[in-house]
Formats: sequence, structure tokens, C-alpha cells
Amino acid sequence: MPETLLEVKGLKKYFFSHKGVFGKKISTLKAVDNVSLKIERGKTMGLVGESGCGKTTTGRTIIKLYEPTGGQIIYKGEDISKYSISQMLPLRRSMQIIFQDPYASLDSRMTVADIIGEPLDIHKLASGKDREDRIKELLRLVGLNDDHASRYPHEFSGGQRQRIGIARSLAVEPEFIVCDEPISALDVSIQAQIVNMLEDLQDRLGLTYLFIAHDLSMVRHISDDVGVMYLGQLVEVSSSEELYKHPLHPYTQALLSAIPIPDPKVAKSRQRIILEGDVPSPIDPPPGCRFRGRCPYAMDICGQEDPKLVDVGGGHQVACYLVNKD
Repeated sequence: MPETLLEVKGLKKYFFSHKGVFGKKISTLKAVDNVSLKIERGKTMGLVGESGCGKTTTGRTIIKLYEPTGGQIIYKGEDISKYSISQMLPLRRSMQIIFQDPYASLDSRMTVADIIGEPLDIHKLASGKDREDRIKELLRLVGLNDDHASRYPHEFSGGQRQRIGIARSLAVEPEFIVCDEPISALDVSIQAQIVNMLEDLQDRLGLTYLFIAHDLSMVRHISDDVGVMYLGQLVEVSSSEELYKHPLHPYTQALLSAIPIPDPKVAKSRQRIILEGDVPSPIDPPPGCRFRGRCPYAMDICGQEDPKLVDVGGGHQVACYLVNKD
């Protein structure tokens, strides 16, 4: 039976706005609101949705770069949601992140050797000749050369910088990595190289990924399971193959209809689903289903109560009254 490495239950991350001398709370932005998911060891969970839906915040909250407002983060059987900074330090070796922007995530004043070596210094994993050898090993692992170690980030292309960021995340030999849109800032040809490298590293090192992206075709390629987010909530979760063949939530159907098809004849014959209306504010989300203002199938019940994720068979979960009529 597959081992669950990470389980998230009812995860919430709210950001509060305050005003005045006494810090009176004036608004609450519900960036992540009651998200639950499981990731099996050695597998990749894709997380997709429109910009601003809470994908990145979910990933960063799971590894506690943001403190969760509520819910549980169960990693290897331990609830780490309330761990302090000192308690989290040993876990930082096991949980890492690859940031979206390879230009902003690397310190321009540090050499590549210092960037990759910093995690080794923090966790006291290597020094001297061992540290130097480990840095060179990591550079070769991500397709770079030993002589790149003495250079600075501005001397590299975007794809090479992302490889440096990946090498840094691998330095402490993690088990779980949040890939926060690691290819969105790269050229299309480089995107494929980075994704293929991530898959190769997963096979060689036994890594587990949460892969956050808005490129649905790339998510299908790399992910075993996929979660679809809308305005801070998961609306559909399924195996990758099942989701792309049989999308059930109207929002998922609309997202998949927007994937470009290279064959003009097929693209012309395909029906594109155009969503009307604006995305509601996460500061003041509407009651009931948050998608109902843009959904062509909205019913009265949709405005009364939040639909819950319900398993409709084979682990395919959907939060929609249209599907879950009972």
C-alpha cells in the first residue's frame, strides 16, 4: 500500500489588515480556506488554478514559510502545524522549495558556491574539502559545470539560474520539495528541459513533489495526481489521467478547454468554454459556492452552502452540487 508522506487537513491561511493606533482588524483575506489533500511518497501532486487562487500560498504554508491560521499539516505522521521555528529547523532538511523567479531568488552578491553551500553551512553538513566536493556534485547533478561555482548569478541565463536554485534545494538531501511555478519565467524550450530534469531527479533520489503551475499541459505531463483550486479552495482532486479525461467541475472543464492544441483542425472543432463575470474578492467571498457567479449551471442551493469535496469513485473528488446532487 502506498505510503502517505504528507497529509493536509482543513488548511487555512488568512491575512489580516489592521488600522489605527490599537491595531483594529478591518478585513480578512482568506488566501487558503479549508484545503485538504494527500501526497504519497515518491509521487507528484499538481496544483493548478488561475493566478491569485492561492496555489503559492498553499505551498508556502505547507512547509511553514507562512504560519497556518488553522488546520493540520501532517508530515510523516507528525502534525507540524504548530511547530516553532526551532522545532522546524531539523525538518527544513526534509522539506524544501524551488522558487518561481530564478532572478529574484538568488542573492546577486553571492557566488554560486556560496548560494549552494549556504544550506550545508546552516545545517552543519559539510565543511572544507567535503563542502567543495558536495557543491561540485550538486552542480553536475543539475547539468552545470564545476567552474560555474565561482561565478555570480548575473552571469547565467534564466534556465541556468533555475538549475542553481534546484541545486540549492537538493543540497540538504530533502524528501519533499514544493516546486512553486518553477518554469513559468522560462522560455518554452527551457521549460521542457527543467521538467525532464525534475522527473529524472525524482527517479534517482526518490523525491516527492508538490508541483504548482498554471500550464495545464505541463502539469499533466509531470503529475500523478492533480488538485484544482479556485479562490482559496480545492474544487476537484483526481489522478492526472482521470481529471484530464473526465473533468467534472465546471471550472475544471473551462480550464482544460483553454489548453492550446497544436493541430489547427482539432483546435477549430473544439468548443472553448468562456467564463463570464469577475473573480470574487477573497476578502469578501460570496456565501455558498465561490464559483457560482461565473458558473452557467448555478442553482439556488449553490448560494446557500459551501459544497464539500465528495468522492464520486476511484478517488475522484469534486465540490459541486451539479455532480453531488444527493
